Amino acid sequence: MSINSALKPKSTIRIATRESLLALWQAEHVAARLRLLYPVMQVTLLPMTTRGDQILDRPLSQVGGKGLFLKELEVAMLEGRADIAVHSLKDVPMTLEPEFQLAAVLIREEPYDAWVSNHYPNIAALPHGARVGSSSLRRQVQLHTMRPDLQLLDLRGNVQTRLRKLDENHFDAIVLAAAGLDRLGLSARIASRMLPPDMLPAAGQGALAIECLSHDHATAALLAPLAHQPTWQCVRAERAFAQTLGGSCQVPIAAFAEIEAGALRLRGLVGDASARKSIQGGISGVLDAPEDLGRNLAHELMARGAMAFVARSS
Repeated sequence: MSINSALKPKSTIRIATRESLLALWQAEHVAARLRLLYPVMQVTLLPMTTRGDQILDRPLSQVGGKGLFLKELEVAMLEGRADIAVHSLKDVPMTLEPEFQLAAVLIREEPYDAWVSNHYPNIAALPHGARVGSSSLRRQVQLHTMRPDLQLLDLRGNVQTRLRKLDENHFDAIVLAAAGLDRLGLSARIASRMLPPDMLPAAGQGALAIECLSHDHATAALLAPLAHQPTWQCVRAERAFAQTLGGSCQVPIAAFAEIEAGALRLRGLVGDASARKSIQGGISGVLDAPEDLGRNLAHELMARGAMAFVARSS
């Protein structure tokens, strides 16, 4: 029996999504994949605004962290108004409430950060004391390591708002996730892509995740064909690394895993937001134990002093 015929009784999927152009693109991307898989199924979007979208005058680390982008979408699922929610995986907390599960993580696209500037092709080209916008503590710590002289300024809002502030000369450069710019057809705005080991991305960056209720096995089964196993192995290692270290927005944490020659290679970083210092390392292991790899690297960095960074940020 085919997957489509086995799951035919479910006729509708309602997708909760944030209202930003990027979030809508991501939700519509998932919707298109589902329509191809199940041509007779009705797939609709339920756009909404989250607290994370509303609070723009303070860094996320001061107002509750990345979970602010999920709450309203999760409530819609609990109330029966939506069946699934689509997220950038980097915005999903390392531990979900027991009522929810990550049913599928799609194939990862561009995982790196993007250097965006109208005048300077890369960070080395910036003049002394230049202004760089990013509210990510992870990015700020790594930027400071590369250029301690820079003014690192908070920058919130959707992609279009951040680009507008750059164009209005509030900043000499800004740093954004490359995947978001690529998805919105704005790749031309990228002056250069910031690659490891100089700049490690956030855990899960570049991957889309689909969340549903833990008990909704029928919906989880429908989503299973969208899952990409190699991406899932990589992001499980990254998220285990971040979770072991606390995984909050108050602690600058970066993690990036790749599959190389049949093994899983993980790089990780933990920073001190106040001192703008960091410790990083790498580890390799087998593909079938990604969480163990993440935890082992976290414990290694903790033994080298990262625990003091975490304690000061808590």
